[in-house]
Amino acid sequence: MPELPEVETTRRAISQFEGKVIESSKVNNPNLRWKVDKNFESIINDFKINDITRRAKYIIFNSDNYSILLHLGMSGSLRILNRASNHFKKHDHVEFIFEDKKIIYNDPRRFGSIHLTKNIKSHFLINKLGIEPLEKKFNGSYLFSICSKSRAPIKSLIMNQKNVVGVGNIYACESLFEAKINPLKESSLLSEHECTSLAKCIKKILKNAIKVGGTTLKDFYSADGSAGYFKFKLKAYGRENEGCLVCDEKIIKTVQNQRATFYCNNCQI
Repeated sequence: MPELPEVETTRRAISQFEGKVIESSKVNNPNLRWKVDKNFESIINDFKINDITRRAKYIIFNSDNYSILLHLGMSGSLRILNRASNHFKKHDHVEFIFEDKKIIYNDPRRFGSIHLTKNIKSHFLINKLGIEPLEKKFNGSYLFSICSKSRAPIKSLIMNQKNVVGVGNIYACESLFEAKINPLKESSLLSEHECTSLAKCIKKILKNAIKVGGTTLKDFYSADGSAGYFKFKLKAYGRENEGCLVCDEKIIKTVQNQRATFYCNNCQI
């Protein structure tokens, strides 16, 4: 699944369309996770994009009257083509057509979504989201205040979108490895010092991943066609039975909330 760095990488790739007009759109298949609005094509005609922003793992096209809220789901991606291109791929569900180019939304598993809204902040997918991890407000004090009230494993807590958004499985594993904290540890047992360290590591890992275009493991490529290179920097995720890069003990794989967790039982306390 595309996580925050992949979504931010995609947003940056399509930021060239800020100030441009979507002259028309084409919905080839409306049956995404939620059905695309039946009036989508007519509403989006001559849709001037004021700016393109990100909230959590959502990409948002803002205009004066409406916002387009787009989620890539498990396998979704955007790609940019020349308007005249007839290069159609299976699972190309929605096309945004500009004067000389077009953005195509492709999603093989159809867990993604595209919504129209007049009030983005009150939209049901947005209004209960937690703090952004790259904001100043996300720090050790904030994390400690949440952890002190929770008996959930720390990995589950930082992946809960109501606490902090965009920290998916890959980057949760990597951040906890960097902070030397066991992902199975009960959140309430973390000290304020550990929370400060973890908050800093989350920021560091996410920023580093954004710099290299995210992590390409299977489905993700940015809208400009480039692959992410953070997979070459992974120290824990996907390294089951390989030697820890710090102590050479074997990396352990377990399952938490139906998601694979990778950690070093020697380094991560």
